[in-house]
Parts: sequence; C-alpha cells; structure tokens
Amino acid sequence: MLPDPFRLSIALVPLAAYCVLLGLINARRRPFITTGGCDLAALGAAMSGLVLVGPIELFRPEAASQDYGGFVWLFLIVFYWLCVWLAVLVARPRLVVYNVRGEELRPALAEAARRLDPHARWAGDNLAMPNLGVSLHIECFEIMRHCSLVSSGGKQNMAGWERLSAELRTELAGLRVAPNPRALGLMLAASLLLTASIGRMLAAPQQVAQAMKEMLSF
Repeated sequence: MLPDPFRLSIALVPLAAYCVLLGLINARRRPFITTGGCDLAALGAAMSGLVLVGPIELFRPEAASQDYGGFVWLFLIVFYWLCVWLAVLVARPRLVVYNVRGEELRPALAEAARRLDPHARWAGDNLAMPNLGVSLHIECFEIMRHCSLVSSGGKQNMAGWERLSAELRTELAGLRVAPNPRALGLMLAASLLLTASIGRMLAAPQQVAQAMKEMLSF
C-alpha cells in the first residue's frame, strides 16, 4: 500500500533529482571525477526523503514534538545531516570517476602517477605511490561504466590524494568517450518517480493537506 501523496513526494523527489544528476553526468562525452566524500553526500541527499518519512518519523521523540512543535523536524533534519557528515569524515579516502571504463582509466592513472611519483609501482589493480603517501586499488562497476580509486592500508596522505585528484583531472580532460546509454534509463527513472509523486499530489490535494497537518501538528 502506497503512503499518502505528501509523504510519497518527500520520499521520491530527492531520489528523482539524484537520478537526473547521474543521468546528466553519464550523458557527457568526457569522464567526471569527484571525491568519495562528495559522492557519499550526494547519496545521502538522495536518501534523505526516504529516511525522513521512514525511520526519522517512526522514531520521532514525542516529548520533543510536544515542546517544539513543527520545529522538531528542523532538529531531526540537522541530526540526519550531521550523521551523513560524520560518515563522510570517517570514510576512507576515495576518488570516483563516472562515465569511464577500467581500460580507459588505467592509462590516465598510470601517467598521473608517473608524474607525481617516479617510484610508483603497480601490482595488478593496486597502485602504491610511496613518495606521495598514497596507496590504492581500482574498483570498476562496468555495467554502469564507472570506477573508484579506493585507499588501501591505514596510512594515507590527504594532501597526496588532493594532488592525485588534480593530476588525474588534467589527464582525463582530453579523454573523449561515448555517452553512456544507461543515462537514458536514469532519466526515464527520474521522470517516472516525478510523475508518480507529483501526479498523486495533484490528484488528491485534500490528502496532501491532511498529511501536512498530521506531520506538523502535535
């Protein structure tokens, strides 16, 4: 059974926006590189609506709701984003490269590593740059055509990761790739999510008003 139109929109609209973002990135003719922290924060934003109408509303403290009224939602949203920020801070260093295959990324990464550290060495999909203080391995998700450079080991130099990110961006700037055909599927999924949420809101405005009253009044 579907939730009311208001809660359904809260849950689906951020997810649809995330699908649009991924669709636009994959429709480009060049790779897109970002940090693992930014990638995790974007995923947190996409899941925020589902979390808000799911566990946050389910475990909302009744005493705080009575004391602060509708402002309790502001505190809960801030708490959620603090949790996301904590996850970003404690996560291992990582670079995410969208719209690129492993065989396309590896030569660019090898050239960037050679420039940054002449003593860089490979062992399969593992790359160690001792002078830079960076050790990583490549993880590729070929179905969606994106790869991650994930840190290996405990000792990592964050300044070295920043230099690697900048150098890899320079190397990938000249690489042209075919648009990812899955971009169309992502955009279609976003359209379906938006149609389902907004369509139900327009079809049942009284249910929307009732749901807003239930969530904001105590």
